[in-house]
Amino acid sequence: MSVTAIIVAAGSGLRSGSAVPKQFVEIKHRPLILYTVDKFLAAPRISDLIIVAAADRINFLRRTLSVVSKPVSVVEGGKTRAESVFNGISSLSRQTEAVAIHDAARPFVKVEDIEATISKALETGAACLVAEVPDTIKTVFAGEISGTLDRSRIRRALTPQTFRTEVIRRAFELADLSEPVPDDAYLVEKLGHPITAVEASSENMKITYPADLELARIMIEAGL
Repeated sequence: MSVTAIIVAAGSGLRSGSAVPKQFVEIKHRPLILYTVDKFLAAPRISDLIIVAAADRINFLRRTLSVVSKPVSVVEGGKTRAESVFNGISSLSRQTEAVAIHDAARPFVKVEDIEATISKALETGAACLVAEVPDTIKTVFAGEISGTLDRSRIRRALTPQTFRTEVIRRAFELADLSEPVPDDAYLVEKLGHPITAVEASSENMKITYPADLELARIMIEAGL
């Protein structure tokens, strides 16, 4: 069985307030993306990795990842996240049975959560890591609150989002990538294919804002 991880690292990360994209900010003398890569290297059923990155980061990543324990290829990203994921999918081996797509800026994903999405994707064709929403969610129209959503039926979509290869290939082949694509599961939803929700065992936060970077620094320096 061959399962490939696609780690999406081509974004500019401007909201983090750093001088470089957030996934390349150094913490303890290592760029953040390497902490993310570590988790997929440690996942038993991940056989290889594809990193999708901006053109000016490709040589650095190829040099840095040339000595890790699993095969890693680095490909150039597109203008949008969806185009970048498509480039990664286009680079998959014919032997790849499933693909786990993950944001480079989520270094705290648990190995057991990666493995859980793989299990469910192989079983049902598609799986999305999710987490409960702690806050009450309101709908707003014309500046006024128009309703309250039932939290028991709402989840935050995290990554990895994992799919059998034929499912995600077909989703991207039929997609209009010029339109906004919230995440990869969205395209599979449009196929009408069921997606299994896998409840996350930990926070698995995405590094987005300056405060997130500071929290990530504290967590990594504490060995979390």
